[in-house]
Amino acid sequence: MKDFSPEEIESQLKGKTLLVYWFMLKSPDSSVGVREIQRKLGFSSPSVAAHHLDKLLTLGLVKRTLRGEYYLAKEVKVGILRLFTRLGRFMIPRYLFYSVFFSTMLIIYIILYGMSGCIHNIIAIIFGFSACIILWYETFRLWRQRPI
Repeated sequence: MKDFSPEEIESQLKGKTLLVYWFMLKSPDSSVGVREIQRKLGFSSPSVAAHHLDKLLTLGLVKRTLRGEYYLAKEVKVGILRLFTRLGRFMIPRYLFYSVFFSTMLIIYIILYGMSGCIHNIIAIIFGFSACIILWYETFRLWRQRPI
């Protein structure tokens, strides 16, 4: 089997093929059949699901069992997948970690130092609040762009 470069995989991994791969990333420890993919992703026929699974098989991202089911063989980080991290069955935007961290630090800062009126406290709170807004915006924007 040919070993594809990340650029080749990225060029093939889009549209419905990306949807199928995303679905398989969300359940990496189980195998799925063609009909299950068709039902879960709302494809018009099993042949559409089979076509996209075969593309993933050719790319070496999934493997097929003797029973005809498919399972995740390789996880790649290309395209929009670079911006997500898998935690168990969940695919979450990487910015979520930064958003939670900076929001927590801002809350702790406000609790410890309060709104004392010192110019450096006010500036620190403004910068912290600005960073939180930007990071949460980017997190939600990525969440809306996820394939499924």
